[in-house]
Amino acid sequence: MTTIRKTALAAAVLALAGCSFIPEYQRPDAPVPGAFPYASATEGTPAAALDWQAFFADARLKQLIGAALANNRDLRVALLNVEQARAQYDIRRADLYPTVGVGVNASRAPNPSNGEQSTSFQAGFSVSAWEIDLWGRLRALSEAAVDQFLATDEGRKAAQVTLVSSVANAWLSLVADEELLALTRQTLQTREESLRLVKLRFDNGVSSELDFRLAESLAYAARVSLAQQERQRALDLNTLGLLTGQTLPVDYGTGTTMAAITLPDVPAGLPSDVLVARPDVRQAENLLQAANANIGAARAAFLPRISLTASVGRASTQLSGLFDGGGKWAYTVAPSLLLPIFDFGRNEAGLQSARVQRDIAIAQYERSIQQAFKEVADALAGRATLTTQLAAQDRVAEAESVRMRLSQLRYDAGVASSLDLLDAQRSFFTARQAQIQTRLAGLQNQVLLYRALGGGWTETAAGAPASAPAK
Repeated sequence: MTTIRKTALAAAVLALAGCSFIPEYQRPDAPVPGAFPYASATEGTPAAALDWQAFFADARLKQLIGAALANNRDLRVALLNVEQARAQYDIRRADLYPTVGVGVNASRAPNPSNGEQSTSFQAGFSVSAWEIDLWGRLRALSEAAVDQFLATDEGRKAAQVTLVSSVANAWLSLVADEELLALTRQTLQTREESLRLVKLRFDNGVSSELDFRLAESLAYAARVSLAQQERQRALDLNTLGLLTGQTLPVDYGTGTTMAAITLPDVPAGLPSDVLVARPDVRQAENLLQAANANIGAARAAFLPRISLTASVGRASTQLSGLFDGGGKWAYTVAPSLLLPIFDFGRNEAGLQSARVQRDIAIAQYERSIQQAFKEVADALAGRATLTTQLAAQDRVAEAESVRMRLSQLRYDAGVASSLDLLDAQRSFFTARQAQIQTRLAGLQNQVLLYRALGGGWTETAAGAPASAPAK
């Protein structure tokens, strides 16, 4: 009968040791529609499966993105945060096991039998206040630490996705800056030549002062545009230098034009695909799982906490006896049990705090899904309209080019006034500016769609953190 009781007691202890007070995790329903607006059927590789080296074909852009992944300080901080989260998990995991140390202890106290002072020395191995995790409190904290680690790692991936798209968009802006600068310089040269001719005609009484002042105004307006474009190019170059972590020369050139840049189209898929592909959404879910695990730890805090202090070694009344064989083997075992009775609501408040934190994490998770849905929907709306807008803007620029050429012919033939020619030149300049800016907006929108769908992250040997711990 004694054997049966011992077996039953051991089975009960093992069952208690395996219990967990963590609530069963259920992924919240996505608070978004089941399909994206403006999503047309598009063939191609999904963004999350398309490596950024394959998405961006330009060699100079690839070089800049590679430099950013190696040198960007924000990404470096994200990598270090992952290592810190891994260390925090290792600390939590170590709490499950006893800490064994080697120590030498000395004590002096009156002898209960004769009242004389006695001294004792002990040296050996000791375990100090090891908590026996019967209720799963430490395991719950360890599981929460794993989820925190995974969330931090997903944050690193999200930082890389953002960095890749930011470098690409800054580079595209620089390409547009170079085209706008070339257009503005050409326009300035044309307007200064027109101003010279109009002034010559005005000085000889052939043209009116109105013609002269209009030509003068347009020439100085071109100078204003040139200064603005030079300043914008310098700002975009500085932005690119910050993102790549290196100073780019002032005369850095992209070596390409907007028309020469092509980016592959990517299918939108379903909103459920975004939940799998986007690192920021996965990060929010990992944080939700960590908050859920903390509820289990808070529940276990209501139950008795058992800890063990033990030591084994040699004891002697003389210090030298510990090392010359004069001492004796001795051990101590001191288990303790603490059952909370009056804590003035501390544990109850801890449980309530954990539950509220989980509710906050649910709201943040749902918010991340809604934000992801909006970003994809915005990019799809841009894709649906910017193509049409660019085609129309191309026709406007072509029409204004023909108009300016015909106005020049009419002016040279003496049929049209200089006002007609100057107005045609101004309209052509405005149309060409809008054409370049629209083409830039279309390319940047493709980059944003690629990022919104989870593209731009790849695990590299240089940027990979330590392997993820098992849950």
